Amino acid sequence: MTKFNIFSKSIIKENPVLVMMLGLCPSLAVSSNVFSALGMGISTCFVLVCSSTAVSLMRKIIPDKVRIPCYIVFISGFVALTQMLVEAFAFPLYQSLGIFLALIAVNCIILARAEIFASKNNVIDSFIDALGAGAGFTLALLAIALFREAFGYGSFFGITIPLIREFRVPILTMAPGGFVAFGVIIAIVNKLSKGTSKNLQRSRCENCAAYGVCEKAGG
Repeated sequence: MTKFNIFSKSIIKENPVLVMMLGLCPSLAVSSNVFSALGMGISTCFVLVCSSTAVSLMRKIIPDKVRIPCYIVFISGFVALTQMLVEAFAFPLYQSLGIFLALIAVNCIILARAEIFASKNNVIDSFIDALGAGAGFTLALLAIALFREAFGYGSFFGITIPLIREFRVPILTMAPGGFVAFGVIIAIVNKLSKGTSKNLQRSRCENCAAYGVCEKAGG
């Protein structure tokens, strides 16, 4: 697989949110406006790239039995660093994201890329894969946020759009609006991809070692 394919697959074919259905909690919770969505996307991308690079560097010396706890330590450390940087240099964003900034540590996208890719590949490929997954996550958040802010608030980056504001749908600014926007965007993605994204997600799940457990639990 070429470097470009490694980078692009997580943006389009295997988008972590719109295709793989991972990281849905922050995707819906902080996507009511573009500012918060962009901040969350960049923060998650930073943690994803740093943790995947660290895992790839250390993959040959981390004992297999304790690899998951080690990955979590890496991820938690980079999340703490991200929190401090955001609080120091982008305090309004820090206030806007709130607890969800700390919850990047439990974003399953990050642990998934560490376990599935970084632990088995070299540093450069792991860096590119993480960057692509981070970009795909950010673009998905922006798509949801653009929809919700434009049709919910009638604005873009806080700038009012008079024509759209007259027909705004207030529910999109609330929690249920996140599900509405997500459903609409998923429908558009499935329509454009002719359902291949849904089939890919299903096949990926069936090939996962934890598929049997998830299926029994109704996941």
